[in-house]
Amino acid sequence: MKALAAGGTEDHAHLLLSLPPTISISTAMREIKSGSSRWMHETANLPQFRWQEAYGAFSIGQARIETTVAYIANQNEHHRKQDFQTEFLSFLKKHHIEHDPTLIRGLPRL
Repeated sequence: MKALAAGGTEDHAHLLLSLPPTISISTAMREIKSGSSRWMHETANLPQFRWQEAYGAFSIGQARIETTVAYIANQNEHHRKQDFQTEFLSFLKKHHIEHDPTLIRGLPRL
């Protein structure tokens, strides 16, 4: 897999990945969470660090790469206007995506 962009804020992270057809999203997330947790515990000396169980994964077309990279790069500025929870719930609702609120900390039901 190849990381095209990475960023976020203190309560969430965004990754834009290019995955080959041989790597599933769940495998990619397992590897990313495992490796980053190990780094946070051992190198950053943050033994209390934990990923939440759930994640959101969405596909984009080639035409949206530049826009998505810019969105990820500007997370702090973007979330001054709308917090992550509000934005994520709006996105799910707009695209008629059901979710399990028990898996997403801090998110109410739609």
